[in-house]
Amino acid sequence: MSDAELQEEEREVLSSIYDGDPAFRQLTATTFQYKYGDDGDPKTFLLEISWGETYPTEKPKINMDTFYNKHILPEVKAHIVSEIDKEAEQYLGAAMTYTLFEFVKERAQDLMSAQPESTVTSISSAVENISLADSQDSPVIKKVVKKEQLSKAQKRKQWDRVDAKGDRPRGWDWVDVVKHLSQSGPKQLETLAPSTGS
Repeated sequence: MSDAELQEEEREVLSSIYDGDPAFRQLTATTFQYKYGDDGDPKTFLLEISWGETYPTEKPKINMDTFYNKHILPEVKAHIVSEIDKEAEQYLGAAMTYTLFEFVKERAQDLMSAQPESTVTSISSAVENISLADSQDSPVIKKVVKKEQLSKAQKRKQWDRVDAKGDRPRGWDWVDVVKHLSQSGPKQLETLAPSTGS
């Protein structure tokens, strides 16, 4: 079988195995992702495997530099990629994407052992320390006021109500004279007409 035929066969196998699995995504015909761990967990990560033109004769490209993995230390990413690369070496010439995803699933705890539990808290505490040091130097603390966020329709409606200076148009609160007279005018004329005729 040619590499293209092997890729097509593996693509079908992957879609049938991971059908309904929310952690698996096929981005293109040759790029697949699998998410390990739960959202919010500091040890969760996304593994991306891309096939070259001669895959499975050559190893696939392992990518850990997705935006989802921004919280992972570069050393941990490099360790994961090198471990997967070593594992892929023994499967050259055969379909290996499923095997690599499962290898990482089984060893996810070991692969992420160098990742600290709370990178976010250590960064936020460092920021707090810096802001405390700054606040001791400067007695004036400015409070940031957040502007109200309006939708496009709300903004358009506001602009329709005001002129270029932000003022309401002249006469916006005037009473409609014609409407007012049509409601009150004829009644007064009827009462006045009989008294003048006598």
